[in-house]
Amino acid sequence: MANSTASDDFSVVVLASDLGIDARPFLSPADGVNEIDEQDNWHDCSTYFSDEDFSDLEALQFFSLQGFDKYGNRICRIVGKFFPAPVISAERLKKYVFHKIFSELPEGPFCILYMHTTVQKEDNSPGMSILRRIYEGLPAHVKDRLQIVYFVHPGLQSRLALATLGRFFLTGNLYWKIKYISRLQYLWDDIRKAEVEVPEFVQKHDDLLEHRPLTDYGIEPDPLHLTEIPSMAYSFGRYEERWMSREFMS
Repeated sequence: MANSTASDDFSVVVLASDLGIDARPFLSPADGVNEIDEQDNWHDCSTYFSDEDFSDLEALQFFSLQGFDKYGNRICRIVGKFFPAPVISAERLKKYVFHKIFSELPEGPFCILYMHTTVQKEDNSPGMSILRRIYEGLPAHVKDRLQIVYFVHPGLQSRLALATLGRFFLTGNLYWKIKYISRLQYLWDDIRKAEVEVPEFVQKHDDLLEHRPLTDYGIEPDPLHLTEIPSMAYSFGRYEERWMSREFMS
């Protein structure tokens, strides 16, 4: 319904909100064009990130392109421990990921090698909702190029979170592309050792898990390494017996 006053320059357009009508035709042409252009240009990363400086994030080495897995997929290695989540905004992380993919991996199938080793949620994890937004922002053809996600040292909490919430938060069949790797020896079934660099702390943690397998389930049988300390109970008993004998003799 349109109401006009004495002046012909003023008009009001009222639309019922429950009719599902697209209001863009009633907007000014400039507004509609700008909105469409922003959506179309979002994936034109060659111009969108031309002036962005990511040297600080590059120095962290939490996201790097390396060799290929045994199926010909380029490896995107992500080291969770190297990512300082509290000081990097979600928007800048999204821009950086887009920059890496579109500038260094413009075509061909690829995989993600995510090393979750010793990751702390409050220090290294951006959150599942942020990761979902980044993934959903990728064009469909890029999502199709992602073949598999190798999840190294997932831990009990990560497995439970993905098992209960993963199907709801991870879209585009990403949930079904995740492959859990509990030990590095299983990773070599899909990736040759020479194709990827494994940080030293990841290797040490893997060795620890070999000797303490219950750690996979969130159980640390001897966190203070008390079993390595010789027991003092016997010595205390002997000293107590000596004092008692001296009192008896006196």
